[in-house]
Parts: sequence; C-alpha cells; structure tokens
Amino acid sequence: MRHDPRLYQITALAALLLYGMARLGFDIGATRALAILGTALATQYVCGRIWGLPAFDPKSALISGLSLCLLCRTNEPLLAMATAVASIASKFTLRWHGKHVFNPTNFGLVVMMLVTGQVWVSPGQWGSAATFGFLLASAGCLVVTKASRADVTLAFLGAWAAFLFSRSMWLGEPLTIPIHRLESGALVLFAFFMISDPKTTPDSRAGRVLFAALVAAGAYGVQFVLFRTNGLLWSLAVTSLLVPFIDWLLPGQRYRWPSPASPADKGVKADGDRKPARFRPALERSSG
Repeated sequence: MRHDPRLYQITALAALLLYGMARLGFDIGATRALAILGTALATQYVCGRIWGLPAFDPKSALISGLSLCLLCRTNEPLLAMATAVASIASKFTLRWHGKHVFNPTNFGLVVMMLVTGQVWVSPGQWGSAATFGFLLASAGCLVVTKASRADVTLAFLGAWAAFLFSRSMWLGEPLTIPIHRLESGALVLFAFFMISDPKTTPDSRAGRVLFAALVAAGAYGVQFVLFRTNGLLWSLAVTSLLVPFIDWLLPGQRYRWPSPASPADKGVKADGDRKPARFRPALERSSG
C-alpha cells in the first residue's frame, strides 16, 4: 500500500504548532489546543459510527484539528470547540456525488466567523522571517507532492503573486510591498495545506489549475476591491461550490486516500458511494 500523505501533513502541522507555541508566542495554550483536537477526534468518531465507517481513522480529523489550532482564535473555548465540530461534521453532511464540498477547516472558520462574529483568524502571527517561511514552504511542498496536488498549490501561488505584483506595478508601489505580502505564514499554510486538499479540489489537473486561478481572483477581489480581511478563506469557500461544475466540465480520476479505512485499494466499492448505516437514503458517508 502506498504511504498515506496525511501522515506527512500531520507531522508538519504538529511541528509548526509546537514551534509556534514554544518559540513564536502563538496565542493558544496547551489546554485550548487539546480541547480542539479532542473535539475534532470525537466528532470524527461519532459521525463515523452514524455513517457506518468500517473503522475509526483519525488522520483527517487530526489535520483539521491542527489547522484550527493554528488559525482559529476566539475568547470563548466553547466556540473553538464548536468550530471543530462544524469542520468535521461538514465532511459527512455537505457532499456531492460522494465528495465533500468544502475543505473542513475552511468551512468551520467561515461559518463560525459569519454566525458568531466572535471567531477570527490571525494571519500575521507567524511573522515574516524568510528562513522560517522557507522551512514551512518546504514541509508543505513535501506534503502536496505526496498527495499529488502540487499543481493546485503552484498554480495558486503563481496567480496570487501575479495579482499582487501587477497591482503594485499599476499603482507605482515599490516591489517590496507585494514581496512582503507573500512573506506570510498564513499564506503558506493556506496554499500548501488547505487549498491543496485532494478531497475537495477538482479531479483533473486542468480543473485544479482553473480552480486555483479562480480562488486567487476571488481573494484579490475580497481583499483589494471590497477591502475585507481573510479574502483567501472567503474565496475558497465560495469557489468550492464550483468544483462539481468544474469536474463536469473537465473530468478526471477522483483521488482516494491510501488508507485501510478507505477501500479503494482493496478492490471494493469506494467510500462515499455507500449510504449511511442509520439514515438511508441520507447523505453519503465520508472517511476523510
């Protein structure tokens, strides 16, 4: 069986979280981090039982939980835990033809920011140290390469950089401004660990490149036309709704996690094509 790329992603995200808490002063304590991770894992377990998964697979839930530890900020611990519940539950409930529509972390953050007004994202908490950014990008590059989604990451970064540099050149700004905007740990995390999610990106390479360009264009509009923060998150959430159309327009082979909980490697019916064990004929189930 092939190596599961989620193991690389969990390692990279966990290392980043520990480094941030120990050396960069991340605004999250061990108790809050454990609460988010525990809630994500518990939600995965409960939903897995309801939707009849053959085994409990914690890897996807750990990825979402670690990402929320890095991004989600709120003064209320219960809201942080609710964000974890919304993130994991969205994989099981919001599906189209056996494929969950939204990146779980992105969905949880966007919904809680909209509904509560008390959840936010701190994009500048990593600083702009070139060395640390390079290390983070290198770890992310390893992850997306293992997951066969380096194309969407590179396409997004290329399109986003093109938008930023074009705007600065048009306004006559020094090039240090767009370079500084690219020196963001949050941007690297988004590009290498969120938009590259193989389970929510289009199936074909051409579709993924189109998807990446649309996300970059939408984020530019939110940030520099509407002058709203978190443009990347809002754009990804909206553009994800177009993935079924992109898959229809530019079809390709669907990605399957090489995991024991996902029967794609065993020659049996792929998960997402079976119905929930207790709610027939409800929404299709998910293993990650």
